[in-house]
Amino acid sequence: MWEDFKKFAIQGNILDLAVAVVIGGAFGKIVSSLVDNIIMPLVGALLGGHSFENLSITIGDSVIKYGIFIQSIVDFFIIAVSIFLFIKLLVKLKIQKEEEEPEPEVEPDIELLSEIRDLLKEQKRIGETE
Repeated sequence: MWEDFKKFAIQGNILDLAVAVVIGGAFGKIVSSLVDNIIMPLVGALLGGHSFENLSITIGDSVIKYGIFIQSIVDFFIIAVSIFLFIKLLVKLKIQKEEEEPEPEVEPDIELLSEIRDLLKEQKRIGETE
């Protein structure tokens, strides 16, 4: 079992996962700051200076803070859209990089050997059908 774990760790899967978690955490902080400090104050200004976080209902002795729930939903959608756009950009850049890579040039002797192989296969196929 230890050998399997070492093989798994050496393949880079754990390192890739660790990097993804760290970058994801940092990205989440950036998006949260965007939502808390820029988007929600603008939404509050459009709503006449009201904040979602202050919305609540008091029932008896209990206070139901549904504004915080609405804020969490807005945060989720903004984070989801941000991640979607980020991944879409990465995929686009990856496709462009793949298109830019030229196909390796085949040496003339290798190309000639490939043609001979194809001709021999063709002759063998014709001989089997007769």
